Formats: sequence, C-alpha cells, structure tokens
Amino acid sequence: MTKPHKHCPVCGISIPPEERFCSPKCEETYAERARKVAKTRRMFYIILAVIIVIYIAYVFRGQLGF
Repeated sequence: MTKPHKHCPVCGISIPPEERFCSPKCEETYAERARKVAKTRRMFYIILAVIIVIYIAYVFRGQLGF
C-alpha cells in the first residue's frame, strides 16, 4: 500500500499531506493564476452591473426624462 500523500495542484507531483505545493515556483504560479481569476471575475461583475444599469435606464427611459 502507498503511504499517504496528495498532489501539487499546479504540476501534479506527489507531495506529503501537510504540504500545499511542491516548490515555491508552483506556489507563485498558483498565486498568479488566482490573481488573474480574481481580476477576470471582478471585470465580469463590473460589466454585468453596467449592463443592468443600461437596461434599467432603457426600461424607464420615459419616466427618467431621456
């Protein structure tokens, strides 16, 4: 039977269960990807909010004086 282990979320190498990454390089790669995902998610919500505001302005255009 194999001893307990898990895998690095970036490269998939076997690592001890108490470790999170196999190397500082993988940790940096993971952090960079997380920042990109957060930035993309933030931009999505901003664009969605703008679309909703435009839609509401369009729906109520007669009542708002446009």
